[in-house]
Amino acid sequence: MAPKVPLNVADYTVLPLAVPPLPTYPKQTTHYLYLRQYNPKVADADTPRSLFLVNIPIDTTEAHIRSLFADQLGGARVEYAEFEGARSSRKTTAPVAPSVPAKGRKRKRGQDGGGEDEEDVAKLPETWDRELRRSGSTAVVVFVDRASAEMALKEARRAAKGGKEVVWGKGVEGKVPVLGSARYLQHHTLRYPDKLALQRSIDAYMTHFAASEASRSRALARQRQVPDEDGFITVTRGGRTGPARLEEAQQKAEEQKEKQKGKEDFYRFQTREKKKERAGELVRAFEQDRRKVEEMRRKRGRFKPM
Repeated sequence: MAPKVPLNVADYTVLPLAVPPLPTYPKQTTHYLYLRQYNPKVADADTPRSLFLVNIPIDTTEAHIRSLFADQLGGARVEYAEFEGARSSRKTTAPVAPSVPAKGRKRKRGQDGGGEDEEDVAKLPETWDRELRRSGSTAVVVFVDRASAEMALKEARRAAKGGKEVVWGKGVEGKVPVLGSARYLQHHTLRYPDKLALQRSIDAYMTHFAASEASRSRALARQRQVPDEDGFITVTRGGRTGPARLEEAQQKAEEQKEKQKGKEDFYRFQTREKKKERAGELVRAFEQDRRKVEEMRRKRGRFKPM
């Protein structure tokens, strides 16, 4: 008799998944998925509508996650999923696509019509049409609202308690690239992208790199010429022989000199005032001493013996 599997481990719900037979292993197996409410150390706006999944199957894709909750666990709608060790699905895809586009990777809300992320500019074409997960890895599933997340967790507990068979990969046939030998044949094809696509990717990268270097040079030039609030000028690598143009540096130096002119005049004004006050104190002290001396002379003259 097979050992009884607990319904809960700590605060995780244990959900058995039936893995269909494969040509390489023609027997149905059971995979155990662990779910709980997502409780990170630093919460954000998506935390209340998120679930944390542990021990996801190695062939997990976002399509698998959507189908699991939408078709077999109460119809909860998933907005996106973030997998351990993978790039966030909220980022834009690379501007240069492989000759055979990867399936299952879609743009998320708010990504259409916007500019590409700087990290994604001029990415080289992908050489794999589908990612595989590390054994025992995790994922954060974000639903469209908090009610959907709570319903998904409740349906998972109900399915585990009632012994409902939840088939892994049901409903994703034809929606994700296949595995096995076909995966490696496709990988061999993607390793040799179209020359025009590769050239466009390289040109875009060089353009972005040149723009970044020009922006960095301008920032360094400003730091060399503009004092901070305490009047110090930042010492940057490259000194005055850096990429800043001489005329541009001179122009900025003149502008900064005009800005500092008012402060210098104010400082000189304070210096003159302090000198005047000091001179006035010396004059007053001299007059007091002179009066004292005269008083002493008068007293001495009054009591002078006859």
